[in-house]
Amino acid sequence: MEHAGPYVIRADEGEAGPLTSGMDRRTLMERPDAWVGVVRTEAGVAGGWHHHADHDSYIFVLEGALTIDFGPGGRESVVAGPGDFIFNPAGIVHRERTSADGPGRVFVVRVGGGPHIVNVEGPEAEAPPG
Repeated sequence: MEHAGPYVIRADEGEAGPLTSGMDRRTLMERPDAWVGVVRTEAGVAGGWHHHADHDSYIFVLEGALTIDFGPGGRESVVAGPGDFIFNPAGIVHRERTSADGPGRVFVVRVGGGPHIVNVEGPEAEAPPG
């Protein structure tokens, strides 16, 4: 739907977004080159492994502690809390985890191309030496 000026999308108007286990995504706006939404993950949950194809993700943590696992074998991670900002580059296989203390809720903007969500079995293991 095209609009001639600014408009508001109410919190309860968000549609169920792309599915990844353990995560409740709500789409607020979607275009071929962008996705905007809110993601909620229950306390103590690790979402499924996925990536966002050629979309960079810009994530603002609204509630809870969020850990993003990535890298060879999923052994690297970053942790963010309320008010923190996370940049997740395109194509990075990752998963989000919340602390046992409470649910996580984030506001996400994705910009780029290709599918918005690609669910995978897990990250690649480290390559054997030599």
